[in-house]
Amino acid sequence: MPEIPPAARYPVPLALGERGRAVVLDALEGACFESQGPLAGNEYRELGIGSASGGLIGIRHLRATRPFQAATGWHWHDMDVHAVYVLRGSITYRFRGHDGEVVVRAGDCLTQPAGVPHDVVAHSDDLELLEITSPQRFGSFEPS
Repeated sequence: MPEIPPAARYPVPLALGERGRAVVLDALEGACFESQGPLAGNEYRELGIGSASGGLIGIRHLRATRPFQAATGWHWHDMDVHAVYVLRGSITYRFRGHDGEVVVRAGDCLTQPAGVPHDVVAHSDDLELLEITSPQRFGSFEPS
C-alpha cells in the first residue's frame, strides 16, 4: 500500500529570505575549528543547521588533534536526540546498563540513548565525526 505523504506546511513554496530562509554552505576549506568542547584533544566546528533550525537541531563536526589520553568519565547530556556519525577512524563508548563496549567505526551511525550516562573510553588518532543533537545547546552532567 503506498504511503500517504503528509500535508504541506506551507500553502505555496517559500522564497529565499522569506521566514529567514537562506542557502548556507558550511565549506570545509577555510572552516574555523575551535578547541573548546566536551572531548579534550579534539577540535570542533558548528554547522549552520543550528541557526537554520532556531537551535532545535545541532550538528557539530569533530576531529581529533592528538592521541586519546583518558576516558571522559561517566556523564550524561540533557537532550532529546544524540547521534554520532563517524566519518573516519573509530570511537568507543560504554553505556550504563549496557554490557560491554560499543565501537563506532567509519560509516557507522550510533543513535545514543539521550539522557543515559555514558563514558567515551577510546578513539582512534584519526577520528573525525558528526554529532547530531536536539536541541543544539544542551547541558552535560555527572550522574548521581
